[in-house]
Amino acid sequence: MTSEEEDINQQPVTLLEISSLDLSGSLRSAGADPVHVEVMMHAQNDLPPIVVHRSSMRVIDGAHRIEAALRRGETTIAGRFFDGSADEAFVLSVRLNVSHGLPLALADRKRAAERIAVSHPHWSDRRVAAVTGISPGTVADIRRRVAGAAAPEAGRVGQDGRVRPLDSSAGRLLAGRLMAENPDLSLRQVAKAAAISPETARDVRNRLLSGADVVPARRPRGSSPAKGAARSVEHRPLTIFRAGDQPEPEIDRSVIVGRLMSDPALRYTETGRNLLRLLTLHTRWTEEWDAIVDNVPPHCTDVVADLARQFADQWAHFATRVGPGQRVAG
Repeated sequence: MTSEEEDINQQPVTLLEISSLDLSGSLRSAGADPVHVEVMMHAQNDLPPIVVHRSSMRVIDGAHRIEAALRRGETTIAGRFFDGSADEAFVLSVRLNVSHGLPLALADRKRAAERIAVSHPHWSDRRVAAVTGISPGTVADIRRRVAGAAAPEAGRVGQDGRVRPLDSSAGRLLAGRLMAENPDLSLRQVAKAAAISPETARDVRNRLLSGADVVPARRPRGSSPAKGAARSVEHRPLTIFRAGDQPEPEIDRSVIVGRLMSDPALRYTETGRNLLRLLTLHTRWTEEWDAIVDNVPPHCTDVVADLARQFADQWAHFATRVGPGQRVAG
């Protein structure tokens, strides 16, 4: 959960007249999803309060909940106020609609990224990507073609609030030296010392292990990697798309699980909650895998490795059974 979401959750809950709310400017070009509204209408538990921009009364998050309340004949709804600028309200709206509930369509996420790239030109591609749920590479492409989205050449502000240079060559070289001289340093220690992101530090380490240059060769703009070129092993992102969308790589797993965590169809059933617990374990420990691997006692490695393979087989079988058109009798 981001600091913005934590701040919102600390605001008092107020009973709001639905007629006083501004529902214009929806992020969803296709409008409300009737199936999702139906699920919310019949939810047994209280739904989370909606979020409203105080100065404009525009709904930041909760359009489906409002529609469900209206269909139940209600005239009021529980909500929390957000105090901030219109641009800040838009960013929060995107963040909330991407991180939970019904995911935004790819086209809607790209349009949101266009606006944020213009309103927040100093934000890094990764920071915009984290808000909008698309890949940093796609954000970079959007930034190049959208007028007014260019940032100063010095650097951009990352997700952690730190300013990093656009050219990370010096940081990568320093990280490589630090790793060679101090192999026991953690990725976070190296990243902090070299003023690069932990993800970049991980890529540097992988390059050192494979014998590749720590500074990747720059490709001409618009070119694509050579056919068969190996992908970095630092991160294997999931691919999520709907019918009619093009596959969009590099969506953070934690973002996807966050959406599922707020889906009433999963939250309000025992089997759904069990599934969410299993998925949450994987996302919670994503950054801990290296430490876990390095600290498995030698006398346990064979047993742990065998169990890991068995669990992987179970997940593969599970994926086959729940996949579109693939569900079979248990």
